[in-house]
Amino acid sequence: MAPILTATKVTKRFGGLVAVNNVDFEIPDKAIVSIIGPNGAGKTTFFNCITGFGKADEGQLLFEGAPIQKLRPDQITKLGISRTYQNIRLFADMTALENILVGQHVFLHASWMSAVIGTRKQRNEEKSALAEAKRLLDFVNLQGKGDMLARNLPYGAQRRLEIARALATKPKLLLLDEPSAGMNPRESEDLTTFIRRLRDELGITILLIEHHMRVVMGISEHITVLDYGEKIAEGTPAEIQSNTRVIEAYLGRGAATEGMATARERQEKKKAG
Repeated sequence: MAPILTATKVTKRFGGLVAVNNVDFEIPDKAIVSIIGPNGAGKTTFFNCITGFGKADEGQLLFEGAPIQKLRPDQITKLGISRTYQNIRLFADMTALENILVGQHVFLHASWMSAVIGTRKQRNEEKSALAEAKRLLDFVNLQGKGDMLARNLPYGAQRRLEIARALATKPKLLLLDEPSAGMNPRESEDLTTFIRRLRDELGITILLIEHHMRVVMGISEHITVLDYGEKIAEGTPAEIQSNTRVIEAYLGRGAATEGMATARERQEKKKAG
């Protein structure tokens, strides 16, 4: 399929530190793609470049064929790119319903004056926004939680609420930054199923950063690996699992050598058997 997002030689520096270095990257439309790598590999910085929170110093980013690297975050959101964060960034003292309503702001057009007066247009817009927020609460399995303050929700529910707020922006491409962080194995399994629903039922392209390898290997159709800001590998889950450079990046050269030797032994035993 044609790529929905294309990055060409994207580079981001912080003084003398090159956080993202000359990265080429494509994500096909309607795909589920993961970016992995050790801590400090540049994954979140790359996300920030895509969403406008950290402008790339060099290179080009195309979304549906149009350049986005010079746009503001709100302009990028309106085009159809939304994200969640590694550390949950909900409005803690607002209700779950209000958090989702905040996500709809790019599509609400009533002025503050019409809100004060209470025009028919403003009332209809508010009614429609509330209905959509309640629908999204149901979609993320938070029925009946709309009036709860976000800070009072359990951790897993807060993660789902953050995704619901992102969905309120009507994304074509959704970036998930370590969505399973802090989850137990059952919650991670439920999350994997939910991410598939986002793609299969809503037609959203998914790009995620994830350290939980069971989630990555269980859901990804394609994986890109970053290390020290550079792309060192990409391919299918099976290809990434057996890639020596990836094993070195995570476990060190000695572990990679040992792992390759073990793999050869298995192959030899299989042939002999």
